[in-house]
Amino acid sequence: MSETYKTPGVYIRELDAFGNSVVPVPTAVPVFIGHTEKAEFEGKDLSNQPVKILSLKEYENYFGAHFPDTVFNIQLDTTAAEFTTSNGNMYTISAESARYRMPEAMRFFYMNGGGDCYVMSIGDFNTSFDKNKFTNAVDALEKEHEITLLLVPEAVELPGQDSYDVLNFMIQHCGETMDKFTILDIPRGYEELEPVPNCIDDFRDKVGAIIQNHNSYAAAYYPWLHTSIYQTKDVSYKNISEDFYDELADIIEEEITAGGASLNDSQLQFLSCFRNKGLSHNGQFTLEQADAALRNSSQDYKKILESIQKKLNLIPPSSAMAGIYTIVDNSDGVWKAPANVAVQSVISPAVKIGHDMQEDLNVPLDGKAVCAIRAFSGRGNMVWGARTLDGNSNDWRYVNVRRTLIFLEQSIKEAAKAYVFAPNDASTWVNVKSMISNFLTGIWRQGGLVGPKPEDAYFVHLGLGTTMTAEDILNGILNVTVGVALSHPAEFIIITFQQQMQTS
Repeated sequence: MSETYKTPGVYIRELDAFGNSVVPVPTAVPVFIGHTEKAEFEGKDLSNQPVKILSLKEYENYFGAHFPDTVFNIQLDTTAAEFTTSNGNMYTISAESARYRMPEAMRFFYMNGGGDCYVMSIGDFNTSFDKNKFTNAVDALEKEHEITLLLVPEAVELPGQDSYDVLNFMIQHCGETMDKFTILDIPRGYEELEPVPNCIDDFRDKVGAIIQNHNSYAAAYYPWLHTSIYQTKDVSYKNISEDFYDELADIIEEEITAGGASLNDSQLQFLSCFRNKGLSHNGQFTLEQADAALRNSSQDYKKILESIQKKLNLIPPSSAMAGIYTIVDNSDGVWKAPANVAVQSVISPAVKIGHDMQEDLNVPLDGKAVCAIRAFSGRGNMVWGARTLDGNSNDWRYVNVRRTLIFLEQSIKEAAKAYVFAPNDASTWVNVKSMISNFLTGIWRQGGLVGPKPEDAYFVHLGLGTTMTAEDILNGILNVTVGVALSHPAEFIIITFQQQMQTS
């Protein structure tokens, strides 16, 4: 509409030089759901809500800095000993109850390049595990559009089918919202694959979306990893079941007196702390003092703590993978497969995987590929797989392909909101096409789309007689069809050699 000028003078008009543009959405913003030491900051309750954090320090301020005191049962076992005392007795160690894994997961995430993320606390370290709390928390994420990765590190701690129910719910959520990708851990993923059925067989039998292409919104990694997350200072008498305290005192006493030596008064006091499950018999020493003294004087006590530390450091890989997704996205782009990358703070995989073993992991008949983490001499512990659980699909076989599509779809979707209620006419169609084309050209220039020219890398179609009918326009429907050529990883590199005859 023309303006009406009534007063003589000079008037300034500003015209938009540029149309609307597509702003790329974040690609690696994970949410971690689980139990935390606390969920409070400056008097505000942070439980049961996704809270954005920017660093490990911020996580510790909001949710606690301490590891939970996971208690381990220690039992005589001559068949599968995890440590042997000086008198020749062999023992195994097992957690007394489900482990709270959020603190270790957050450390593993940041040690592998993690950045901004969300944390959703569903209880503290005194709260029992309940699959409904996990699934309810996942449901609550439906309106959180900045989150792009979903992790539940404690799902492996749920009993039996409950664990697989949560994993399936995670896949279903991501497939239905179409804006997230989930990284899964294999329950009992520290086990070897020699027995049949094994942990991979169970996983494939019990995990998988009813709608097949929803499986492309998930990737699973095997095996669990021996890490260096827990240090010596993080393990103490608090991790030993009180049921073992009397036997522990006997073991230490036998070690000290084996050469005919006698216990001195301090040693007697320290051992009485364990036998009394608290203070020494005269109340002079505490378990904390006994623990500190025995670390330096008893080899058997050190063996027990070291065995517990090793057990605590056996960690599922999903949180490390979330960090690797982040660092690969930031350095190379979401279109680069998050593989052929070393996992940091890892001593070794729990299971050694060779070439033949990985064949079934990577290309199973049912398509439910499991990405391997393998140790290579001179290279370290490498992520050696980049397939989704929809491995039989030519479209959605690779993690980077699915995640790139999520990135493109959500970026364009958010930008297109600017044209809601705009006239459904040729002017709007030109603006929308130009906006999307400019965005995709930028992605092509960064290497996210393949093709020698932009027109080979993508197309954008919209208009009457092309993507819309007259009836569509009357009904307020603007259809846009976008096609993109995505980069697939060079998963199998085949080099053929042939001898040739000497020519001179």
